[in-house]
Amino acid sequence: MLRPWKLNLSISRQEGLPVHVQIAQYFVDEISRGRLTPGTPLPGSRALAEELGINRKTALLAYEELIAQGWLRTEGRQATFVASELPHTPAMDTSRQSDETPEPNYSLYGAPYEDAPPASGYVSFSDGVPDTRLIPFEVLGRAYRRALITTARANRLAYGDPRGEPALRQELAAMLSAERGLRVGLDNICVVRGSQMGIYLAARLLARSGDHVAVDDLSYPPAREAFRAAGAQVHGVEMDASGMRPEALERLCRQHRIRAIYITPHHQFPTTVLMPAERRMHIMALAEQFGFAIIEDDYDHEFHFARRPMFPMASGDRTGRIIYVGSLSKVLAPGLRIGYVVGSREVVDRCANEIQWIDRQGNAVTELAVADLMQTGELRRHIRRALKIYQQRRLAFAAYVSGLKPWADFSLPDGGLALWLQLDPLLNGDQLVSKAHEEGVMIASSRSFAIDGRAVPGLRLGFGNLTPEAMETGVRGLERALAATASNRR
Repeated sequence: MLRPWKLNLSISRQEGLPVHVQIAQYFVDEISRGRLTPGTPLPGSRALAEELGINRKTALLAYEELIAQGWLRTEGRQATFVASELPHTPAMDTSRQSDETPEPNYSLYGAPYEDAPPASGYVSFSDGVPDTRLIPFEVLGRAYRRALITTARANRLAYGDPRGEPALRQELAAMLSAERGLRVGLDNICVVRGSQMGIYLAARLLARSGDHVAVDDLSYPPAREAFRAAGAQVHGVEMDASGMRPEALERLCRQHRIRAIYITPHHQFPTTVLMPAERRMHIMALAEQFGFAIIEDDYDHEFHFARRPMFPMASGDRTGRIIYVGSLSKVLAPGLRIGYVVGSREVVDRCANEIQWIDRQGNAVTELAVADLMQTGELRRHIRRALKIYQQRRLAFAAYVSGLKPWADFSLPDGGLALWLQLDPLLNGDQLVSKAHEEGVMIASSRSFAIDGRAVPGLRLGFGNLTPEAMETGVRGLERALAATASNRR
């Protein structure tokens, strides 16, 4: 039997944080301080809702958030427990030194919903994930079968090259050279388990405790955390309609010795803007002048609709200062975990050394299956088919979202699987997230994108994984949430 519970938690409607986030933060604090130990039973969502005087959906949402992030686990239909293996946070390191309540960690609870499965019954606007239902499963299955037979017969299912299977690296090199203008060979590519791992490895290579790193004022939260995990101090750089402002970056370089910058120039995350060529050249000139490295995250290069995609900054790199990170996860499926890091041979060798300490190597069968898809042209055919579908969804989604005026507006980007919705700055963004949840719509708090966790008058809405019916339902729910939020403003 689960023990009775009495929570020392009071909900603040004026705090600015959605109620489910306050609940989640409370449990993380208690777990981090050791007051809730692994295996501790928690009250059911109904009991939690009754005790706090909230809607049960809100309690469920808090639990789902914590389960998705690894803090809690469930057994059976109702029992919820503190997980036996917990995520690590800095609060755990200081829990024995201080009993003060920490500030809310927006990097944990404002994170894009790409990292968590959508709650049942909700329309979830991801931060731009693809529709895995579009994968040619039969073709992929045959490629897996061939790869498994080949590796088994050749006795190659033991330990292999931590840089990845040579066949996949060769195909990636050919693709990057032909389609993106990168001058790379087999030794310039390291296969990783998704672009996030690539960013983490680059951060490990470039940053040490006390180093200074720069990112856009609004940026990808896990990238910032990768640098912080390496001990670096992360600075935000002012942006405008074309992305990072070189003048602001130069001022920062004169204040601090910047070790590296992280940017997403093709489709800036989260705002989706394309950085023009002259600005890219200016930033590369600053890298030479001040001696910093550039991590270029080209997370969705293939998804471009208006014209031929612009070549990456790395294609014009003649000094070896750019580490280029890409992914096939969004082309196929995030669950396949195929990304890559491109750099000098020294960079790739150092990445391989780090990988041997993390997971030794990737999945040889998956890597060979993907190499098969690239070699036979099946991957290219899949991309062409998927682009046609995403183009249709993009136009349909833009039409639906156009009806959200006057509370919100947007500029249709040339590519990507998400829109950046600019909100009326007088709207309460945290309240909008809460109201949207009440309408059955999950949207990410934009606080997570800001380096200082401030309120941001914008939303990143992914549409790639949604059918037109789900889009319409989600946008209509968001419209009601916007109206409710606007009425509370008066």
